[in-house]
Amino acid sequence: MKKIKLFALLIAGLAMMPSCHNNDDQSATAALDSINNELNDSLTTALAEKDSLMSLMNDIADGMQQIKEMEDIVSVQNISGETPDRKAQLRNDVVLIQQAIEQKKQRLAELEKRLSQSTNYTAETKKTIESLKKQLDMQQSTINTLKEQLAAAHVEIATLNNRVDSLHTENTTVKQEKKKAQEEATKIANELNTCFYAVGSKKELKANRIIETGFLRKTKIMEGDFEKSYFTKADKRTLSEIQLHSKKAQVMSKHPSDSYQIVDGASGKVLHITNSTKFWEFSNYLVVKVD
Repeated sequence: MKKIKLFALLIAGLAMMPSCHNNDDQSATAALDSINNELNDSLTTALAEKDSLMSLMNDIADGMQQIKEMEDIVSVQNISGETPDRKAQLRNDVVLIQQAIEQKKQRLAELEKRLSQSTNYTAETKKTIESLKKQLDMQQSTINTLKEQLAAAHVEIATLNNRVDSLHTENTTVKQEKKKAQEEATKIANELNTCFYAVGSKKELKANRIIETGFLRKTKIMEGDFEKSYFTKADKRTLSEIQLHSKKAQVMSKHPSDSYQIVDGASGKVLHITNSTKFWEFSNYLVVKVD
């Protein structure tokens, strides 16, 4: 303002100078143009500095709003529900805000330096700059807090991931053990339900040491000393009938008579098991003599 008043006095003084001297008039005109140019430059600089200050104030205000929105997102309740990609994006956003704060601090420092060297560095301007510095400090403090929250969330997420992996491993182990137990149970069930049957003539059965006969002796089943390869392996749960291919048939092994029937079929006698549990109650080996 002092410079502008000085320019105004000089202009007034030049205007009062006598106009009769041409050389003096030319000198006065040149001086006046110089003063006008300098005045215009000063005004332009002042306006530019004012615009820069206003622009920086707006940028800082926008930054405050951006950080406030980030605070609402990065909370204990919200951060836990975000996806890993979203959490990574939030961390990137915080880094970008941090960089923006540093740039604003540099701009404010440069602007303060220019203003302090000019006549525009008034008490009001100085107060505005100090207020902006405090706002930037507040932003920096908030960003630091957000960084800590994100870091804590990352650690918590890593812990949860480890726990999930551990549970997955445990679950896999349990599944494997369950599968093994099921396979073992199936194996035992299959063994318990395995049965054998042999169908043959008296001669064939005797030749394979399944029965023994003699003169005036009753035919009987040989216990545990017969040719097992002669028997057909089957499953009690699914074996319901046996085609005997003979006109006559007799069950030689120990099976309750009320648990089966021997009936006529298209190609001969057929043995029907009517009560599987009762039929195999005393022996897993069935011997049928046919003629």
